[in-house]
Amino acid sequence: MGRIDTMARSMAEAHALATVEIPPMQDKVSPEEWKVRVDLAAAYRLVAYFGWDDLIFTHLSARVPGPEHHFLLNPYQLMFEEVTASSLVKVDMNGAPVEPTPFITNAAGFTIHSALHMAREDAQAVMHLHTPNGQAVAAHAEGLLPLTQTAMVIRSEIAYHDYEGIAVDLSERERIIADLGDKSAMIFRNHGTLTVGETVGEAFLKLYFLERACEAQVLALSAGEANLNNPPQGSPEVAAEQGKASLKVGANLLAWPALLRKAYRLDPGFAT
Repeated sequence: MGRIDTMARSMAEAHALATVEIPPMQDKVSPEEWKVRVDLAAAYRLVAYFGWDDLIFTHLSARVPGPEHHFLLNPYQLMFEEVTASSLVKVDMNGAPVEPTPFITNAAGFTIHSALHMAREDAQAVMHLHTPNGQAVAAHAEGLLPLTQTAMVIRSEIAYHDYEGIAVDLSERERIIADLGDKSAMIFRNHGTLTVGETVGEAFLKLYFLERACEAQVLALSAGEANLNNPPQGSPEVAAEQGKASLKVGANLLAWPALLRKAYRLDPGFAT
């Protein structure tokens, strides 16, 4: 019996390490907030699915409906594939949790996301990644090049912010805001990528285009710059104009509903 008891205890301890107790939140928030939570949790799961996550690092956020400018951030202890609607932490503009939570948040995530949520009313969702391809383009002197249609569609929306170290200094917020201006995407030099949107879906689709453009650029440059085919003069500008409407309408009416269905097929547990 002693050996059986020891095995049972070991299995119980392993189960405790493999799972995280997440207090349910659906009955404690408004239906409007719950919808935002579900969308944002889906975005976390999709980032993990596409292989864009960076262990527990990087962050996606979304503003909660209401005048307080509270917003949701990921719990720092969870992998993106574990994030649920209930586990998201609602913080105020000082970074303090609005409600009791067993989780903590990423200080660098708060610095970057609070800057944009405070400054831009249209920045309802903010998404920031550290993918190898995004970092590679962020380290490239020319930034994102108009080498592919995907790049041409998103390129006119991109601003750049010079590297200042890990973003834990709140004074950096004003420089991030100034550098972003009225753009909806940013390449943080030597760091990573970021997008903003009026909805989670809009920010996610812009992020998808930006990340795919970075990936394609890394692949294209591997053949050597002398072998590149540059697009005809004027065509990048045409693609940029065509892309503005398609990114917004396509996200909210077409791409995001399809992506949300995919998230449910992968694991409906994100919406709990």
